[in-house]
Amino acid sequence: MAHDVSPTARTLTVLELIQNRPGITAEQLGDKLGVSERAARRYVAILREAEIPIESVRGPYGGYRVGRGLRLPPLMFSTAEALGLVMAVLESPRGVDDPVESALGKIIRVLPEPIARSTDAVRKVSARAADPGIRTPDPAITAALVAASTERRRVIVDYALSPDRVRPMEVDPWAVVVRRGRWYLLCWSHAKEAQRVLRADKVKSVEETGAEFCAPADLDPLAAVEEHLAMGWKYPVEIVIDAPIDQIRHWIARSMGRLEAISDDQTRLVASTDEPIWYVAKLAELPAPYRIIGSPELQEAARNLAARLLEASNNA
Repeated sequence: MAHDVSPTARTLTVLELIQNRPGITAEQLGDKLGVSERAARRYVAILREAEIPIESVRGPYGGYRVGRGLRLPPLMFSTAEALGLVMAVLESPRGVDDPVESALGKIIRVLPEPIARSTDAVRKVSARAADPGIRTPDPAITAALVAASTERRRVIVDYALSPDRVRPMEVDPWAVVVRRGRWYLLCWSHAKEAQRVLRADKVKSVEETGAEFCAPADLDPLAAVEEHLAMGWKYPVEIVIDAPIDQIRHWIARSMGRLEAISDDQTRLVASTDEPIWYVAKLAELPAPYRIIGSPELQEAARNLAARLLEASNNA
């Protein structure tokens, strides 16, 4: 702990340490605070003078613990703790009536203003249910990205293309989005002059340039991220579906690709995939006729699926 920390902050820290580690000794408190054992005992005495019931237990397993009847002081979170809590909540399904969401709102209202501002900004990003094996990004970096996005400030990010290769990128951070537990930065790359979606856990640093930007007025961050993630894979996808686009939007997830109206009764689905078998299985759920125009691999996967289904029905 820094030497310039106020006596009040040290005293509150002592209370937090005793609450978190019942049985902690004066020597251990001193080590945590960076003060002498005698000074640690003095902070305990200050808590008792404030009528906080700190009990002492003698013996080899003794130490300090909080007794009954304690009236808790205001919640104390560091910025990293507060952001970590919000990010954990965002990575699970939630809604307006979710009691966890309600409790989180109460916590944010009692946080110090600088921490509350950053925490509430992170809380408002779009989220979806989590995928297994995700990597949670650094809370401080995530807070910096959210702040830059909210205040429309251009940044330079160091982005890890691989474990040993990091590239600086100047971007306009349009939005931070959580999709299935993975955090993304939707941005405009000035080097590529194109929209990009970056993994937030691969952003190693954030530096503001002093420039400002304007995001697209009709931007739907989650839709843009999902459509972007549907492109850029090994096998191209082009499907013509005999149904109007407004109807198909209810059947096809944005992550399946981009929908384009051909006519009032026909729609084109454009995407790409690394898993043709999985993709054609999802297409089989469509309640409308369709034709696979692009990708011989996708067409072959569809024929194999049809043969398997036919064989299964013959053996019934």
